[in-house]
Amino acid sequence: MKKIGILNSEISRVISELGHMDTLVIADAGLPIPPHVRRIDLALKEGVPSFIETVTTVLQEMCVEKVFVAQEMAVSSPAKREELMTVLPGVPVKVITHDELKALTQRAKAVIRTGEFTPYANVILEAGVIF
Repeated sequence: MKKIGILNSEISRVISELGHMDTLVIADAGLPIPPHVRRIDLALKEGVPSFIETVTTVLQEMCVEKVFVAQEMAVSSPAKREELMTVLPGVPVKVITHDELKALTQRAKAVIRTGEFTPYANVILEAGVIF
């Protein structure tokens, strides 16, 4: 049994397989997931697990060099956006439209679906390198 870190085998595997500039999406319960992209569905019920809890956990194991968020998040869910920014200190943030974000999910290695019901609570994490 794994002793530390992410216990979910699919998430652990995806993170270990990421190369520089590969992307991983952490999504609310409503984001459409392209059929060809790996879906890791964690949604249990409304709010479980939360978006921020999932992002924070993934960030403990993933080297992230840039993130993408939808501009709509600042208007529709400003508190959630502020919370997200606090767990991403020093990481460059590229603000794009929600439609652009959905288009970028097409090339993601996986989408982790949370139980988050907050509108636009989605982020694309771009993998960096640790050397």
